[in-house]
Amino acid sequence: MERNLVKKMIRNCFIQYQHDVESVPLNEEEYEKMAEEVSRAVAEDPDLEVFNAVNDVVYEFLSKW
Repeated sequence: MERNLVKKMIRNCFIQYQHDVESVPLNEEEYEKMAEEVSRAVAEDPDLEVFNAVNDVVYEFLSKW
């Protein structure tokens, strides 16, 4: 899975949650960690779409934040 595409999808998901590009509360290390979580979730469940995995990971992050 293309890592840069997943990171862009993560950023866009934050924007849907009322952030803008400058206010996304992630540094590069956190982007990488979230992208890895998305990749792992998709690998574990072949029926899970990347879009849904991204939304799940971002929602989980924001609910803990």
